[in-house]
Amino acid sequence: MLRTPDVTAFVGSHWWPRNEGSVIVIPNPHFESIFDLSAEAAAQIHTVAQRVAVAMSCVYRCEGISTRQHNGPGGGQEVWHYHLHVLPRWRNDRLYERTPERYRAPTDERADRAALLRAALGTDQP
Repeated sequence: MLRTPDVTAFVGSHWWPRNEGSVIVIPNPHFESIFDLSAEAAAQIHTVAQRVAVAMSCVYRCEGISTRQHNGPGGGQEVWHYHLHVLPRWRNDRLYERTPERYRAPTDERADRAALLRAALGTDQP
């Protein structure tokens, strides 16, 4: 969806039923967690996340945006490469409830969302 020399953003494979089309922003170099993330990489990640949030607000017409990020086993980290979730939000969407659980989004729906977000970002990247 969006790739810079240091950061990649893509539509995530798993969605929550009332927050479809979330995006994951990752640094291209490996950082396991926030504990070893450089300040420079953090700034680049958040710059891209901000661009994605603006595009997402326009495309999805959502009422807000949340970001979330987890570190270490006790923090719920499941993927051992730092990443930041950018999620579309609506009032009373109950995102932080445990049910219903995430589901695997169909590839064509993810591709459609990525194309819409790319257009809003003004990039022609695949």
